[in-house]
Amino acid sequence: MMINTAIAGVVLTLAGTFPALDGWVEQGWASGALLSVEDSSGTRADAAGEASVGGYFRIGSATKTFVATVVMQLVDEGRVGLDDPVDRYVAGVPRGGNGDRITVRQVLNHTSGLYDYAHEEGYSTNRWRGADRFRSYQPQELLDVAFSQDSYFDPGQGWHYSNTNYIVAGMLVERVTGRAYGDEVRSRILRPLGLSRTTVPGQWPGLPHPHARGYTEVDGQLVDATLMNPSLDWAAGEMISTADDLNRFFDALLGGRLTSAASLAAMRQTVDTGTVFAYGLGLQRFDLPCGRSVWGHGGELIGYLTYATRADDGRRATLSYNPLPGKVPAEAVVGLFGTVYC
Repeated sequence: MMINTAIAGVVLTLAGTFPALDGWVEQGWASGALLSVEDSSGTRADAAGEASVGGYFRIGSATKTFVATVVMQLVDEGRVGLDDPVDRYVAGVPRGGNGDRITVRQVLNHTSGLYDYAHEEGYSTNRWRGADRFRSYQPQELLDVAFSQDSYFDPGQGWHYSNTNYIVAGMLVERVTGRAYGDEVRSRILRPLGLSRTTVPGQWPGLPHPHARGYTEVDGQLVDATLMNPSLDWAAGEMISTADDLNRFFDALLGGRLTSAASLAAMRQTVDTGTVFAYGLGLQRFDLPCGRSVWGHGGELIGYLTYATRADDGRRATLSYNPLPGKVPAEAVVGLFGTVYC
């Protein structure tokens, strides 16, 4: 196991400092895992199994934070009102339903009540879809699936994680700017921050090299699930990145360099979810057992799990691993982040 530590622009090769990653691979929980930790003293990074320190991976729902950031920039520009009805920007959301009462804020923090299209059979990128994993989807198709079902609750009357919200958010970006949401992410975030290894792949089924492969179990057999057309997730989870790029993005966002102070404060205003995290506007707050809290977002696509995080003291850490059927226990993930932050 090798570690790349960047000090004053020099990359040094040192002995591994995150032995837990090796343990995950040895116990058959993951085929590969990588972790990169950055703070004022430099960068510590490690990888095990098929993963490599600088490798690419599918970031899944961490895409949502990029999209929410673009929406908040549009709020800062006066082009979008956070408490405006969302159908002011995306007509008919949902069709024949509560679109005139669902606000932009409720879309971004999952309190809209909109049904999650990914719960329908064949519409989740977290599950094996056979040849359908190469099929192309259009955002409106995904909304049609969602709107064929009743909402979970009236707007603002509960919390339910729903990928449909970020399909709506991506469409809002496109309707307001007249450009593809991916182009807005590139021009507003990726290029200014120099995130040259982060991509919005569209319908491309591959990943840049190097990358660890993702696997899943089908009929008792392990199959390679690396290649897939991510358009089924679109603005809810299609992006590809690296640990270094994600650390840089969350440092810039939570350090106040991508939005106004008021917009960042709004993003950090959370609602209770009844889960292990509280949810803001495209941001999750994880409260660690030691009493510290970190901000960021997790993401999952079949074969890939990612957690990108940052504490308010500036330390940031991104973990990505390729789960196997044995799975990494939740307490092992929490323990690893406890080691990093506590």
